[in-house]
Amino acid sequence: MHQIESGLYQRQGKALTNFGRTLPAPQSDLAQELIKDPYSFDFLALGPAMSERELEQGLIAHLRSLILELGKGFAFVGSQHHLEVGGQDYYLDLLFYHLRLRCFVVVELKIEEFKPEFAGKMNFYLSAVDDQLRHESDAPSIGIILCKGKNEVIVEYALRDSAKPMGVAEYRLSTALPQPLQTELPTEAELAREFPLMSLVKLRIEIEREIRLLMANQTDSERPTALRAMLVELQRLGLAPQSADQLQDALYAMNRAAHGLDVAPADASQATRVAASFLAELQIIRNGPSS
Repeated sequence: MHQIESGLYQRQGKALTNFGRTLPAPQSDLAQELIKDPYSFDFLALGPAMSERELEQGLIAHLRSLILELGKGFAFVGSQHHLEVGGQDYYLDLLFYHLRLRCFVVVELKIEEFKPEFAGKMNFYLSAVDDQLRHESDAPSIGIILCKGKNEVIVEYALRDSAKPMGVAEYRLSTALPQPLQTELPTEAELAREFPLMSLVKLRIEIEREIRLLMANQTDSERPTALRAMLVELQRLGLAPQSADQLQDALYAMNRAAHGLDVAPADASQATRVAASFLAELQIIRNGPSS
């Protein structure tokens, strides 16, 4: 049902590739059928302003859905897979091994229209993978460049003389929300205004909880309930993180957020950074450094 609803029949094998020229006939036909155009990433909750790193992280977070969309035979090897070439470091966005083709598949993610230089970079990556990772019994590695869009003529020229097998396909994200839902949800401007304040309030609650847990067995006297007084008590007990003085300065913004008062965006951002750092230090003090 998933493949029917996503229009798999209209997408399967439709990517522009050079497989017919760079791979032997049996493998080239199978490889061509493996690649879709476009790929459907409807399972990602990402907007048009996403970065390539956010796209990659979203796909990794939904790895099961990604594997279902890629199709049978894809085995995940890693993301940001490290290669060293000529003493320099390079990182592959996504690396797979295909069990039927018996080859590595390199996937590069681009949040823009296809450019000819993408093919040159992929050619370089495939050469490195073939040299460093490919077993003598493996077939030549394949590259898939996933772009926001493409001009078919430019793709054809870019792939025409490449000796490495690669294909170019588009991806599509979830379509816009239905109009009834749009009217019920907060606008982008409203979220931009409210989210920093909600983050500050949440951090304030988590910090108070951590301080109470940290001081639970340190004193028999009645413990303070106000956050500023808690910080003073932490310092008296010698348990305060190094960033305690910075948190004192951030308390003004945190208290305003907790009472529903406006906080300047710059002040909210600074207070959030300080509070997050303080909370992390508190957790290390209470639980000890992770191994």
